[in-house]
Amino acid sequence: MTRDHNYSALQEYGGVIGLANLLKTNLEKGIHGDEADLSCRANAFGPNRYPRKKGRSFWVFLWEACQDMTLVILIIAAVISLVLGIATEGTKEGWYDGTSIAFAVFLVIVVTAVSDYKQSLQFQHLNEEKQNIQVEVIRGGRRIQVSIFDIVVGDIVALKIGDQVSADGVVISGHSLAIDESSMTGESKIVMKDQKSPFLMAGSKVADGYGTMLVTAVGLNTEWGLLMASISEDNNEETPLQVRLNGVATFIGIAGLSVAAMVLVVLFARYFTGHTTDSDGSVQFVKRHTSVKSAIFGSIKILTVAVTIVVVAVPEGLPLAVTLTLAYSMRKMMADKALVRRLSACETMGSATTICSDKTGTLTLNQMTVMQSIVGEVKLQPPANVDKLSSTVASLLLEGIAQNTSGSVFEAQDGSVEVTGSPTEKAILSWGLDLRMKFAEERSRSSIIHVSPFNSEKKRAGVAVVARDSNVHVHWKGAAEIVLALCTSWLNVDGSTHEMTPDKVETL
Repeated sequence: MTRDHNYSALQEYGGVIGLANLLKTNLEKGIHGDEADLSCRANAFGPNRYPRKKGRSFWVFLWEACQDMTLVILIIAAVISLVLGIATEGTKEGWYDGTSIAFAVFLVIVVTAVSDYKQSLQFQHLNEEKQNIQVEVIRGGRRIQVSIFDIVVGDIVALKIGDQVSADGVVISGHSLAIDESSMTGESKIVMKDQKSPFLMAGSKVADGYGTMLVTAVGLNTEWGLLMASISEDNNEETPLQVRLNGVATFIGIAGLSVAAMVLVVLFARYFTGHTTDSDGSVQFVKRHTSVKSAIFGSIKILTVAVTIVVVAVPEGLPLAVTLTLAYSMRKMMADKALVRRLSACETMGSATTICSDKTGTLTLNQMTVMQSIVGEVKLQPPANVDKLSSTVASLLLEGIAQNTSGSVFEAQDGSVEVTGSPTEKAILSWGLDLRMKFAEERSRSSIIHVSPFNSEKKRAGVAVVARDSNVHVHWKGAAEIVLALCTSWLNVDGSTHEMTPDKVETL
């Protein structure tokens, strides 16, 4: 139904209310949320997870490490050196050079494979951490944060601007709720969601507004789950430094091979033309006089010189040094609670000379408190100065706090109070509680008829409510310069109204 956006089927179930009854969900308080209830729903409808493709095995990384051009050259050189060494010096001492080269190559291959394999495992762990989004749900009348993987069918999920829709579902209520479904449909147009177009797809984003949704499908029962299960992320990406150094190593290797080939040709030409002599001055090769055995041993010595040039020229330790350095950097950053998603990030940050940061997002604890409040011309220090407000002003102030918010206040049976919402909403609601606000009581005194959600462009949020006396009140909050520009008058603590002059705006 949700996947096909079948509105007729939803109506047959009795709309959102009927669907909630079938799923045993209270639209105000959510599901019970105890272990038995969650287990029953997960068994009946499945978990909000999808199978991930297994990562590559260690043997795959070992094979890939063997494909390095530098190491291939060294492997060939090791074999030739081993054969020539045994041929010239015998099995007792002739295996030293070739075996040493082979051992060095083996060490480089194993260390590279182990490092890449550990990096792959770490990336899998980081992917799980990245996807483990905390979602706000309503269970047992409380708004709580749970992992996206713990959402079950029947849950009521709170949505706000910037959130990812965590499962398929239908809108229960929403205010200017705009959804970006481009990740699922490919359409860049923002779609407005309400009771007439209530279907939400997992994986889409909340572009504007806020609201609540009833979860109807999770995991592999959603299009997003099927899509994610079929995607395998390739983490075999080389950093810019690795690319450059591998290029240098390959160039040096090819240059070494070229020089070795030239030396080989020159030495062979000198040897077979009689221009090579021993230490006593005798010519090493004389046509028709030098034995085949002597000619073979002379050729082997020349080949040994060429192989030595290749071994010396090829920087076999360069790829290993880069891999170990970057892997070490990643582990050190992990110890400082910095999750390194890409190895190239270590290189990039190592090249940084200046960091420009926004103090609001990076240097604060993200825990806010109302430090000062002004009503009219009086600074309030709640709760002591609340009595200075007239009943009309106090009623309007508390109405604005309780209604113009996307957060909530839950009062437990033991008298404890739990405030949920964004840091700003929590700060304002906590301030309202200090002003002796009864959240549920204030919400029941008026009805919301329109909401203008906050976004970074408007820099303000507003709500229009109708009171019991049928009067309509509009409450705004946001950037002071923007909200004050809308005002033509201001209300003092005694309920008197005064004109909003430029001087008063500047003072406020």
